[in-house]
Formats: sequence, structure tokens, C-alpha cells
Amino acid sequence: MTNSSAETRDTISPDAVLSAVADDHRRAVLQILNRTDGGVMEMSALTDAVAEHVRDGEPPDDDQRRRVRTALHHTHLPKLEACEMVVYDAETEQVRNVADELGQELLALIAPYETRR
Repeated sequence: MTNSSAETRDTISPDAVLSAVADDHRRAVLQILNRTDGGVMEMSALTDAVAEHVRDGEPPDDDQRRRVRTALHHTHLPKLEACEMVVYDAETEQVRNVADELGQELLALIAPYETRR
């Protein structure tokens, strides 16, 4: 049995979507993937980009990179996947942006309020 995208979207609560975009790391993932040609990145490149974002553009050290990768793998990507905003293939280590129009609109709405640390 296959659900259509609209049927699946109807089962995702607005609270879950808002919770998904409430975190700075998850917004960074979506914004970075959104700027990437094709909306696909290798996990290592995404880890570096998110770690750099968290450090306000400063290059992360190995420990920070490890912490960000662990958080992406265990927390942030699963939450974004649950809301159908990304697909993470752990086997190929590729992350794909699949946010629909609503996801893009949320990012556009939030963008003016983003503050650097």
C-alpha cells in the first residue's frame, strides 16, 4: 500500500513541522541543501557546512565536526525525514532536500529573523 504525497503530508502534524524547523541546526541543513545544486550533499560535506554555520563561519575542529555529525545522524536528519523535508540514505551517505512548497515557504518566512550568534 502506497500513500500519495498529499495523503502522507496530511498525517504530519503542523506541530511536528514547526518543531522540525525550530532548531538552528535543522534550519541550517535545509538552507544549505536549498543552496546546493540539485539539493543533494554528501554527509561529510553537509557536516562541515553545518558545523561552520554553528561557528558563525569559523572552520570547525575535528571534535566539533564529530559532535555535529552525530547530532545530524541521530537527531536532526531523522526529525527532518519524519516531516518529509529530507531523505538521508545512510548507505550512500547522501542527504537530499525533498521539502515541498510548504517547507520552502517556511524557510522564506524564517529567513529575515535568522540571527548570527
